[in-house]
Amino acid sequence: MDKNEIKKNINEFYDNVAKEEIIVEGDIDQLNKSLGYSEDDLKHIPREAQLGLGCGNPKEKGKPQLGEVVGDLGSGRGMDAFLASKCVGDSGLVIGIDNNYKMLEKAREIAEKKGFHNTEFRLGEIEYIPIGDNTLDLLMSNCVINLSTHKQQVYNEIYRVLKPKGRISLSDIVLKESLPDEIRNDPKVHGTWVGGAISLEEIRNLLENAGFKDIEIELSEVTDEYARKWGYGLGIKQYIGNADIIGYK
Repeated sequence: MDKNEIKKNINEFYDNVAKEEIIVEGDIDQLNKSLGYSEDDLKHIPREAQLGLGCGNPKEKGKPQLGEVVGDLGSGRGMDAFLASKCVGDSGLVIGIDNNYKMLEKAREIAEKKGFHNTEFRLGEIEYIPIGDNTLDLLMSNCVINLSTHKQQVYNEIYRVLKPKGRISLSDIVLKESLPDEIRNDPKVHGTWVGGAISLEEIRNLLENAGFKDIEIELSEVTDEYARKWGYGLGIKQYIGNADIIGYK
């Protein structure tokens, strides 16, 4: 499958999510808790922003601080952005980036309705982040970078927008072993983060090439809830894991 076809499949998947033609089945709270969100976290996230599309809780590792400027790549309806906004307070700012305008419209609507005045949501691709150089204290991303077919460009851009000594907190799906062709070539798994996953070693190399230092990568098993929801019966769990990634500019 070539890169243009992969991107088309991913865009179609997220268009359907944005139009609510693909929804999370079952207990959304159970799914979110399995990804690392606490009861207190979930109290601060509007229900309509919770889509069950992540694979971790980057706020927990990134620890946004009062007054910081935080970016959220692939912000969707704003779940992680809204959670971070409570941490940075009125003196801080959280900037969500997404390439799906329907997602952005919904995030902006929720922000206006619920009073998240220290957030803004910008249209853009993660390979070309619409944020100026040396702007962010922290950049978060939740199960998004593996969707890109130009991952080095993404990490280079992340490095560019961070302030000196700025940090990243990324959650992503990674490969524990190579995917069989019948899984990798299935169009559905590219929208659900599996088809574009790479190994921990490859991620570390890309980060180091971009200039990041003090990189820490913590690997854990994907949850049964994730595998049931997004595995499409393809037996993905043995091939992939969740990675929580920390690094500094």
